[in-house]
Amino acid sequence: MNKEQFSRMKDGKGFVAALDQSGGSTPKALGLYGINEDQYSNDEEMFDLVHQMRTRIIKSKSFTSDRILAAILFKVTMNSKIDGKYTGDFLWEEKGIVPILKVDEGLAELKNGVQLMKEMKVLDELLENAKERKIFGTKMRSVVKELNEEGIIEIVEQQFRYAKKISEAGLVPIIEPEVDIHAENKAEIEEILKREVVKQLKALDKETYVMFKFTIPTNAGLYDDLVEFDQVVRIVALSGGYTREKANELLAQNKNMIASFSRALSEGLNANQSDDDFDKLLDESIEGIYKASVEK
Repeated sequence: MNKEQFSRMKDGKGFVAALDQSGGSTPKALGLYGINEDQYSNDEEMFDLVHQMRTRIIKSKSFTSDRILAAILFKVTMNSKIDGKYTGDFLWEEKGIVPILKVDEGLAELKNGVQLMKEMKVLDELLENAKERKIFGTKMRSVVKELNEEGIIEIVEQQFRYAKKISEAGLVPIIEPEVDIHAENKAEIEEILKREVVKQLKALDKETYVMFKFTIPTNAGLYDDLVEFDQVVRIVALSGGYTREKANELLAQNKNMIASFSRALSEGLNANQSDDDFDKLLDESIEGIYKASVEK
């Protein structure tokens, strides 16, 4: 583990940029960026275009360590290069931004009100690849759709089971049990989710460090006291389908949460914008998210 990166993630001021759209979400991300599906004919061309988009964001003069602590990458991005350097190396060496890797292989079918992660069949290989690319941590997502205690317990147990394996490999996992913002009884779901997270944290080895990525809770401050556990490095929030303005408003009410926004970060960016217009909009986006993350 890189101690400088660990210190930055634990105590630094800023937020986490989520640039990890993968196969299923990439066409939508490109579409929002102004690149339609008729502009590429296969996955290779699609991922090349999304890497160009991510490169433009990362190389922007607005995308700096003054406000951004880390960036979450997809495997293809991690193994691609920016100005001759692997993306993780470019982020850390040129920008001072910690690289993190999305490791899950997508969501399973809905069962017991939740979507677990699909079995990670290539996790060992991916973690070795991540260490070669000097990646600090990982991120993995599952989703709670309904109030179902059995499903919520299963979600948390699966997340912690994989988290322990990732920690043993020398990386710091982000545990992401998303709660659908449109779920009925969202506040009650979040209370059960927190209860199960605390139960797992109490049983966690003291040398196993984790981070969390939660949907911004209905009851502000719900997750704030999780930072009191020595094993918890950071708590970040996903935008979950909220507009950037709404996500920032809700996030600002949670003292110990910082942003880890994806769509809300890139909202309004377009492939056809001039570099000046692109940088101006990105700067405004980053500034708003930064303030919601640190000015409590």
